[in-house]
Amino acid sequence: MITSLSIKNYALIEDIRVDFDTGLTIITGETGAGKSILLGALGLVVGNRADVKVVKDTTKKCVIEACFSIANYNLKSLFTANDLDYEAQTIMRREILPSGKSRAFVNDTPVTLHQMQALGVHLIDVHSQHDTQTLGTEAYQFQIIDALAQNDDLLKDYAKSLREYRSLKKDLTALIAEKDQAVKELDYHSFLYQELAEANLASLDQLALEESYEKLNNTETIQEALAKTLTMLSNDEMGGITRLSEARSNLGEIANFSVQYESLWKRLNSVVIELEDIVGETEMASEQLEADPEKLFAVNDKLQILYKLQQKHTVATVKELIDIEENLGEKVASSTQIDSKIEDLQDKLVAVRTVTLERALHLNDKRRGVFEMLKQKLETLLKDLGLPFAQFQFKLDETEDFKPHGNASLQWLFTANQGTTLGPLQKVASGGEMSRIMLAVKAILTRYKNLATLVFDEIDTGVSGEIAHKMAEIMSIMSTRMQVVSITHLPQIAAKGDFHKRVFKKEENEVTTTQIKELSTEERVIEIAQMIGGSSLSESAIAHAKQLLN
Repeated sequence: MITSLSIKNYALIEDIRVDFDTGLTIITGETGAGKSILLGALGLVVGNRADVKVVKDTTKKCVIEACFSIANYNLKSLFTANDLDYEAQTIMRREILPSGKSRAFVNDTPVTLHQMQALGVHLIDVHSQHDTQTLGTEAYQFQIIDALAQNDDLLKDYAKSLREYRSLKKDLTALIAEKDQAVKELDYHSFLYQELAEANLASLDQLALEESYEKLNNTETIQEALAKTLTMLSNDEMGGITRLSEARSNLGEIANFSVQYESLWKRLNSVVIELEDIVGETEMASEQLEADPEKLFAVNDKLQILYKLQQKHTVATVKELIDIEENLGEKVASSTQIDSKIEDLQDKLVAVRTVTLERALHLNDKRRGVFEMLKQKLETLLKDLGLPFAQFQFKLDETEDFKPHGNASLQWLFTANQGTTLGPLQKVASGGEMSRIMLAVKAILTRYKNLATLVFDEIDTGVSGEIAHKMAEIMSIMSTRMQVVSITHLPQIAAKGDFHKRVFKKEENEVTTTQIKELSTEERVIEIAQMIGGSSLSESAIAHAKQLLN
C-alpha cells in the first residue's frame, strides 16, 4: 500500500505531501482543481513517461516520491531479479531536470523505467472509464479466471514446460535446416574427402619426395660431379689426399721438436681423415646412384598429386591437408549421424509436448470449474449496481497452438438487456457498463488475490442515487482487504470513506497552485453538503450529508 506521496515543482503543485492509510480514501474537489495532477504524479513514480512540460519552475528540478509498504506483497524475488535491495518500506522517486532529462530511483538506487514499471504494476492499479477497456482483452480475462481458479502454481509449471517445448522445437527446426544444407553439401564434401583419403597423406614426406625427385631427375649431373670429386681427392698422382698425406708425413718428421709442429701435424691429420671419410661417402653415393625412370615417374606422380591438392585447398604443407581431411571426415560423418539426432530430438519434443498439453488441459479444467461461480457473483453484484438483467457466459475453446496462457481462446460474452443475444464483452458493453463490471470484478478478486492499491478515477461518472450507494458499499467492503483510493464527485461514495482529502486551487500573489487537505469530520460534512447542494449550504444539504456520514 502507498503510505505517502510527496510532489515538488510539478504542474500547479509547488510542494505538497499526502499521507495515506489503510481502508478507503476519498479524494474530492471541483473540476480543474488538480485531481488529475495527483494521478499524473502517481503515474510517474510507477514508470510512466515524463514530459518536461509538467515542470512548474523550469529553473528547478521536479521531484515526485512515494513510499510503499510492501511486506505483504511477496515481491522479494522481483527485487532480486532486478538487482535491487529489498526494503519493506520501499521508496520510489522520479526526478525531471530542467534539461528535460528524467531519472528514476528505487530505494535510492538508480533504475531504468522498465525496472520501475515492473515493480509499479504490483503497487498501483489505476482505473478510470478509459482504463476499463483492458477488461475486454483476452489476456486480462485470463488473469481474472486464473486468479479465481488459483492457477498460479500450475501456470508456472505450464510456462516452464512451454519454454522447454519451444526451445526443443527451435533446436529441431535448426537441425532439420542443417540436414537440408548438409544433404546439398554431402556429395561435394564426400568427393573432397575421398580425394584426400586416396592420397594417403599420412605416409607422405614432402621434403623427402622432393629430394628424391631432384636426385632421380639429375642422375647424370650428379654422377659426373661425384666422379670429378673423387678424381680430385683420391688420384694417386695429383689427388688432394695424396698431396696432403705427403705434407702430413713431412710434419710428422719434425713433430717431436716442438709443440707447435705437433699441433700442426694433428690439425692436418684431422683434415686428411675427414677427406678420406668424404671420399668413402662419395664413393658410396656414386655406387648407390643409378638412373631409375620408373621410380622417377612414381615420385613425380606423387608430388604432382600433392601440389594439386595444396593448390586446390590453398595450403602449403601436408599437415594442413591432413587437418582439412579430418575436418571433411567429421562433416561427412555428421551428415550421416544427423538423422539419428533428429529422431532423438523428435522423441524429446513429443514427450515435452505431452506434458505441456496435460498442464494446459488441467488449466482449462480448473478454469471451467469457476465459470458458474464467477457468473453468479458478477450477475448478483451488477444487479445491485443497476444492471438487473446482466448475463454472462464464458466460452473457452481449445486450440492446437500453445500460447503463454495455455492452449485455449477465451471469450466473455455479455448482455445487459433482457431478451438480447449475448455478445463479446468488449463489443456490446457501454463505457458505464464496463466501469460497473470492472468494479464488480475487482470486488470479487479481492477475495482471491492480494491486489495492489486500487485507485478509482471517477468511474462513477453518470451514476447517481441508489446505484452510487451500492458502489460505495462495494468499495468499502473491498477496502477491508486492500487499500482503495476513489476520486469521486458523488456524495454517496465520498461519505463511505475512512479518510477524506480535498483538492483545491489557491491563488496568492497572482500565482495559482494546487493544494490538498485532509478533512476533519466537520469539514467532511461541509464538503459532502456542497457536493449535494452546491456552494450555497442549505440546512437540508447539511442534514443529508450528516445522514450519509452516519
